[in-house]
Amino acid sequence: MTEQAAPMRRRIKSFVLRTGRMTDGQKRAYDINFKTLGLKRANGPVDFADVFGRQAPTVLEIGFGMGDSLAEMAIQAPELNFVGIEVHTPGVGRLMYLSDQAGLANLRAYCDDAVEVLAHCIPDNSLSRIQVYFPDPWHKARHQKRRLIQAEFVQVLRSKLEVGGVLHLATDWENYAEHMMAVMSTAQGYQNNAGPQQYSSKPDFRPSTKFEKRGEQLGHGVWDLLFSKVS
Repeated sequence: MTEQAAPMRRRIKSFVLRTGRMTDGQKRAYDINFKTLGLKRANGPVDFADVFGRQAPTVLEIGFGMGDSLAEMAIQAPELNFVGIEVHTPGVGRLMYLSDQAGLANLRAYCDDAVEVLAHCIPDNSLSRIQVYFPDPWHKARHQKRRLIQAEFVQVLRSKLEVGGVLHLATDWENYAEHMMAVMSTAQGYQNNAGPQQYSSKPDFRPSTKFEKRGEQLGHGVWDLLFSKVS
């Protein structure tokens, strides 16, 4: 009797792939604008100077949702390059629409899994800031292993930041905020911009999302963590 090979272990997804339908406007914007504003994992490592036609600090947002806050940041900071990663197709379509309406030249997006894009496309030491705003909290204890912010993942993010670059996390779940603080406080090569074990004030550059405003109306808090890469 021959020994059977062990089955390949499947990587746990840190997101739920929502299959919402794009509106006609989102689909039109996606079909027209993704050709020029979209980036594809299949194209491999990206040269941001080539993509944007200039040398400028580049900000990466992981999981931009429907794209409103990312588009607003790109409008408010034309001196920066912005790249978003989102698996939700309607969200990417919405971002394409917003970018087209605002005539943004400093915004690009991937419609893909951030873990794969980071592994295959984003050069090391190339980003001035990485933003992860309101990721799925996976609040049930048995699901918390699916949380995106884990010790191994923040080291992947550190490798993509330039020295002095900032990892900015935000959540409206207190338990997840505590988890984030525990992970980041012991993460090699990072320093808390607000001081040990301290949360940061909401920076002016982060717009309030509709989810954040809704949470505030329900009495929920919001916690921001800003950690700089020191080595």
